[in-house]
Amino acid sequence: MTASSKPAEDHDTASLDEAQPERRTRIKNESIPSSLVEVEMAGRSDVGAVRPQNEDHFLAVRAERNLGNVLSSLPVGVLPSSYSETAYGMCVADGIGGMPAGGLASMLALRKLIDLVVRTPDWIMRMSPRKAAIVKRRLIDRFRQIDTALRERGERDPRLSGMGTTLTVALSFGDELFVANLGDSRAYLLRGSELSQLTRDHTLAQAMIEAGVAKETDETINKMRRVLTAAVGSTAPRTDPDVQRLKLHHEDQLLLATDGLTDCVDAQSITSILREAESADEACRALIDKALACGSKDNITVLVARYRFPQSM
Repeated sequence: MTASSKPAEDHDTASLDEAQPERRTRIKNESIPSSLVEVEMAGRSDVGAVRPQNEDHFLAVRAERNLGNVLSSLPVGVLPSSYSETAYGMCVADGIGGMPAGGLASMLALRKLIDLVVRTPDWIMRMSPRKAAIVKRRLIDRFRQIDTALRERGERDPRLSGMGTTLTVALSFGDELFVANLGDSRAYLLRGSELSQLTRDHTLAQAMIEAGVAKETDETINKMRRVLTAAVGSTAPRTDPDVQRLKLHHEDQLLLATDGLTDCVDAQSITSILREAESADEACRALIDKALACGSKDNITVLVARYRFPQSM
């Protein structure tokens, strides 16, 4: 079995239905209350067997908005006793090897991202077509601001000139999922036994494959897989991230990973590990162990989220 490497198109919703993996549908107005969705998250990072230091970083966060009634003269039952909305965020960043301060670049990227989120006055916790468009615009704008911050840091300190990082971000609001990425750190979605690669690698190898001058199986392009055509910061031309909106299903599993995993662990092995692991943390451990056993030559970072939705409302 192989994972689909076609990213979902930027429609209102990309549906990864098992029976029709390429079918696109519109999101219904009724969404599952985000506070009722159970999300189990885990993450791990390993320096690997070759690199002297770990230039990967990861982050998982939960955002909540709550309102509880303290005192009221209203009759009982007129208002709920409380209101609650919950959102989750996951991100991985892989500092560019061979450039100055790759580990610093990945760390600064995640720190800047959280700073931008915290400074946003109107957090969006419920979705509609208009709000979804705002979330997409904000993701693009935040990638741009992170890119600018890294480039300006390099301009102030010549020792850091050219530093850059990959960045892959996933946001979930109830059963809504947004994914944004630059570079070759990937996002996958496991639904049942079907593993789908959500992101597109921004590498010279992928560009050659898409241009029709090479095939996925060609050994001649293996070295090109490590040549990035887009990243956050670095000396590459400024590029906006790919942004997608998808619909989550009950028992979906989301995986974010750097190339220390994906360069040497195939889709079938990833699928088996995610399906067989009893917890998200066990899945992370097993994925990293598999990458080490396969002789990964890079830092290895994985984040796993498992979603469970209420089955009756």
